[in-house]
Amino acid sequence: MTAVLPARAPGAAAPLPPAAEAARTGLLRACARFAGRWSLRALVAAAVLAFVGLALGPHVLDYRTMTMLTGSMAPNIEPGDVVVSTPLDVSDVEVGMVITYHIPIDDHRVVTHRVIEVDHTADGTVSVRTQGDANDAPDPWTAVLTGDTAWQMRAVVPEIGNAITALRDPVVNKALVYGAPALLAGWMLLSIWQPVRDEDDEDDAEADRA
Repeated sequence: MTAVLPARAPGAAAPLPPAAEAARTGLLRACARFAGRWSLRALVAAAVLAFVGLALGPHVLDYRTMTMLTGSMAPNIEPGDVVVSTPLDVSDVEVGMVITYHIPIDDHRVVTHRVIEVDHTADGTVSVRTQGDANDAPDPWTAVLTGDTAWQMRAVVPEIGNAITALRDPVVNKALVYGAPALLAGWMLLSIWQPVRDEDDEDDAEADRA
């Protein structure tokens, strides 16, 4: 009697042996666990760095941050971007620089605009005229830079200002206050429990092979 083996379609891959299939499945699961674990750690690290850089950094290091609220400096600075400014001697302010300062009228709000004119008086006072890159006309005021220090824009962090604004929402703020500690505790417990589960999986695999 002659046994007839089923013919394999041309180009079809040979089926993997059960042991090889199990090994491949185990490898995929291990890779997924590894990726999930380190993705969570990277997310936590990024959140901590952003908090340190934007919330704590300006209090301990020599720079300031400000969220752009309007499109007056587009496209270089869009609404929601965070402007990072560093100190500069007032006497060194020049035409073409982008500076952050308090306007001399209305609510004395802070703006970040480009210097288009600088005037140095005999008594050392420095006054400037500015204009937003996206505006058709100069700002309708002349600002006197008080003190010895001006603030020059050095970097722009895109979009993160929108996240900061969202975090100030009362509902989101409460969720972070109560939810963040719970997530951190869960992450720590998962880190402790995960190796034990891996060892149990290995013991079960050895028992199946036996």
